[in-house]
Amino acid sequence: MPDHPASDTTTANRNATDRAEPDLAREIAALRREVTQLNAQRFFQINGSVWRVVGVQFLRGLAMGFGTVVGATALVSIIAFSLSQIDFIPVIGDWAAEIAREIQENTTP
Repeated sequence: MPDHPASDTTTANRNATDRAEPDLAREIAALRREVTQLNAQRFFQINGSVWRVVGVQFLRGLAMGFGTVVGATALVSIIAFSLSQIDFIPVIGDWAAEIAREIQENTTP
């Protein structure tokens, strides 16, 4: 048998609910303040239009693609040049020399 009668349990639940309601009200007020601050941010003011966001993301993608191509070209050129300097390893040296020759033929006007 429980020590508390049913009415005491109901009263305890009601008191817990009463305490939770002010906490909920404070949380909602804090959430409203945060949403107001987010809406005031410059990002949301600048990007108020969907088309503006699409345009910015398109330009960002173009820049990223261009940077990737330039970076990969530089990296492959450096690796090919480095490998062409290796003459003491016959297989790699011949392969690298052929790559260097192909690059020279394609870059010479």
